[in-house]
Amino acid sequence: MANKILVKNIRSLVQVENDLPRKKVAGAEMKNLPCLHDAWLAVEDGLIADFGTMVDFPGITDWSGLQVIDANEGLVLPCWCDSHTHIVYAGSREGEFVDRINGLSYQEIAERGGGILNSAKKLAGASEDELFESAMQRIREVIAQGTGAIEIKSGYGLSLESELKMLRVIRRLKEKAPVPVKATFLGAHAVPKTHTKEAYIKLIIEEMLPAIAAEGLADYCDAFCENGYFSKAETGHIMEAAKKHGLVPKIHAEQLSHSGGVEAGVDCGAISVDHLEYVNENDIALLKKSNTMPVVLPGAQFFLSLINPPARQMIDAGLPLAIASDYNPGSSPSGNMNLMLSLACVNYKITPAEAINAATINGAYAMGLSETHGSIARGKAANFFITQPVPNYDFLPYAFGSDLVQAVIVGGKVVHEKN
Repeated sequence: MANKILVKNIRSLVQVENDLPRKKVAGAEMKNLPCLHDAWLAVEDGLIADFGTMVDFPGITDWSGLQVIDANEGLVLPCWCDSHTHIVYAGSREGEFVDRINGLSYQEIAERGGGILNSAKKLAGASEDELFESAMQRIREVIAQGTGAIEIKSGYGLSLESELKMLRVIRRLKEKAPVPVKATFLGAHAVPKTHTKEAYIKLIIEEMLPAIAAEGLADYCDAFCENGYFSKAETGHIMEAAKKHGLVPKIHAEQLSHSGGVEAGVDCGAISVDHLEYVNENDIALLKKSNTMPVVLPGAQFFLSLINPPARQMIDAGLPLAIASDYNPGSSPSGNMNLMLSLACVNYKITPAEAINAATINGAYAMGLSETHGSIARGKAANFFITQPVPNYDFLPYAFGSDLVQAVIVGGKVVHEKN
């Protein structure tokens, strides 16, 4: 098997970093997307070894173990880094989709036994093998669409047994998937009918977190900070307990109402706060003083017909912004990051350059991978995709219904290629 790859005849090598790689980009800098035109890219032992322009290509002195790929005037971009998904689940929820079309709200569907509790009921009856196989199929699907790193949450368990089951499945995905996988414990996703909220929070803190830490099953801890779910104070209490077990906080924040999720996230030093439809000026001011990444989820906002998050306002205020898919069976049954970029450009009025920055370098930051992923830099992981011949990177979100990914290379190996 080749341990070296040369990609030649690249129309544009996108998100190139010649100097010390950045951890994230913010504000006006998000409009800047460095490119190298008419380029080549060399990979060795899973890492980006070098790149340059074709006119200055030094030639090949050692052909042993070398695979040459002709990009044929396609673009090369770093793989999308999807920092928020729920792809381990048992069964779809298209019935709720129809309910919403018929006028029921998210909360009304939940009160009828739908939503998160519906997924929890289905998951309880599924085996680890069944969950693993279905999730791996979804991972293969999103890899073919250009995703090269993914975060996966639990949260459809809502019991010690089922949450551990989900996280063990995610651990298997970490071991078997060709892309990096980050695991997030989201026990505080909803309150099961078997417990009061107080009793369930006690279960999370006194039983779930120690068991998860003992097996090393999670990188992050998340909570759904929302009216009717977990308050700002309850979210903060859970996050402080999680930090004692070595888990880094993430927060579902300000999705259905303004509930103090951003404040909770900043207070506990969360790596990201996600959703953000109801973010206000005070939240933006707090985020500017923090290292927390704001993450918007265009698929969920679109699918639930929610108000637009103030993405344009956040960038104009000088904040960084990441885009993720929220791939899940209830509110965003798609992990197609290309579609997420198109939705963000059209609905939030952010530019293609800003959207690509949000889905690459800033997405990597939101899952703790910016040192190794999210840009084309010497020494970084060789995780990138090659497009079909297109004019420029603006064309990717513009052609929102087209599948433009020709090949995907992860860890220096071709993991997807169109015939």
